Parts: sequence; structure tokens; C-alpha cells
Amino acid sequence: MILEHVVELGDWVLIDSSAEKPLFDQLRIQIIEGIRQGRLTPGTRLPTVRELAAKVGLAVNTVARAYRELESAGVLETRGRYGTFVARADPADAAMAAAAHSFAEAAHALGIGKADALRYLDSAFD
Repeated sequence: MILEHVVELGDWVLIDSSAEKPLFDQLRIQIIEGIRQGRLTPGTRLPTVRELAAKVGLAVNTVARAYRELESAGVLETRGRYGTFVARADPADAAMAAAAHSFAEAAHALGIGKADALRYLDSAFD
């Protein structure tokens, strides 16, 4: 038997159809933010693609694409007929820690201090 906590994403997911960002990407980002903010804890069962599409007013394919991309990134996992769940571990933690370590090593090797290195990082996000 699987004990599960099902979350109502439609209660806090807000999709702006007039925004420049694609709809699937808005949904994908909001699910990631929900995980990082603790709204979606590891093991939480998400609504089916059809349920969420109806709740937030998106096409089924749009929700399916967001779920697929999150699954391929390791953020979500599908357990067959049991549904889609938040993964047990955030894959971004390990990936970002490794990238940050490499970035810091490169900065040190070049004699660049933390403040200057962070400026490079800030400009990369712009």
C-alpha cells in the first residue's frame, strides 16, 4: 500500500497567458518553486495531467510537457499507475554544489576574489 499526500497545485499555481514565458515553463518553474519553498515535499503525489490541466485552465499537452521535463531533470518521478510524485531528492542540490565548487576553484586559480567572482555570476544571469 502506498501512503500518499496529494497536493492541490491549482490552489497556488498561477498561469499568465499573456506572459512571454511559455505556459509549460511557467508551470514547470512554479512546481520547482513549490518544492524549494516546502509546499511540495518529497514523495508528494501530484494531480494527474488531466486533473491539473482542468484546474489551471491549460491544455493537457502543456501540463504533460512540464511533467516530462521535470521528470527528465529528476525533479519528479512517475510510478506507473500510482501517479507522479515529487522525487525523494532534489537533483539540483548535487548539481549546483558541484558547479559552485568548480566555479570557486576556477576563480581561486585565476586569483579572483569572491566579490569579483559573484559579479561574473550575476552578469551570467542577466
